Amino acid sequence: MKPGMSLIKHYLQFKDLRAEEYAYLFERTREIKKRFKNYEKYTPLTDRTLAMIFEKASTRTRVSFEAGMYQMGGSVVHLTTGDSQLGRSEPIEDSARVISRMVDIVMIRTYEQTKIERFAAYSRVPVINGLTNEYHPCQILADLFTYVEHRGTNVNCLKGKVVAWVGDGNNMANTWLQAAEVLGFTVHVSTPSGYEIDPAIAGVKNPACYKTFKDPMEACHGADLVTTDVWTSMGWEAENEERLKAFADWRVDAEMMAAAKPDALFMHCLPAHRGEEVTADVIDGPQSVVWDEAENRMHVQKALMEYLLLGRIG
Repeated sequence: MKPGMSLIKHYLQFKDLRAEEYAYLFERTREIKKRFKNYEKYTPLTDRTLAMIFEKASTRTRVSFEAGMYQMGGSVVHLTTGDSQLGRSEPIEDSARVISRMVDIVMIRTYEQTKIERFAAYSRVPVINGLTNEYHPCQILADLFTYVEHRGTNVNCLKGKVVAWVGDGNNMANTWLQAAEVLGFTVHVSTPSGYEIDPAIAGVKNPACYKTFKDPMEACHGADLVTTDVWTSMGWEAENEERLKAFADWRVDAEMMAAAKPDALFMHCLPAHRGEEVTADVIDGPQSVVWDEAENRMHVQKALMEYLLLGRIG
């Protein structure tokens, strides 16, 4: 925050909000989603404008934020790398100063976390992380709400639960660790050698919030939720063949799901590659909630934008 700027709440990492704030957000998400399903008009963000800046392409992020903002009564400005390349045509700090004078809230999907942090430092409006190389907080927000929706009534149902992360120690894994620390559950992490999580990047202070396993079957044992991601994330395509070999034993299949609790859920942030990180019978099976998870991106982001712009309602 630069001198002279009023206090603004950004959402750049999962740990930017406290447990009680997530409890509130899940309550608001439940209400906002209920109104959506009942075709009840709810437009608290009328005359508010969201700027979306995409340096990394996306289907779900764009549709969920854009549709959500329109449903809440606001408008959207969509910028891609062809329209605005952060730090290339002008310094990120200058882009932040200009764009934030013209809109009410900004969502950025980019590469380095430092880019979004620099933008937020000079922004006059809230900034949301739509994905960076290091973190993906909106996705984990949707995943956790989906778990609560299926297995409880509020955020407290997450306490003491076990989430098995099988695959790459990437931005999703980092964010799961932050969520575990904030909300009181444990992540069992299993990655191939050379693709481990970096606790320093994850930014967790409590080592008890996660355990690492060399064997993905052991990580899944007794888990309440099993989740994974593509083996080759955007930006790492040159390593694809190497990763296919390294990750061969980290495919979530029926045997892994059988090692988890009988009522364990399966999640995937999508897009998914059936036959690589997950088998078709798992992602299309009865324990999978990936489609609810995908839809809930829109609902949790609507609640998040409402909170960042209007504060608590009621």
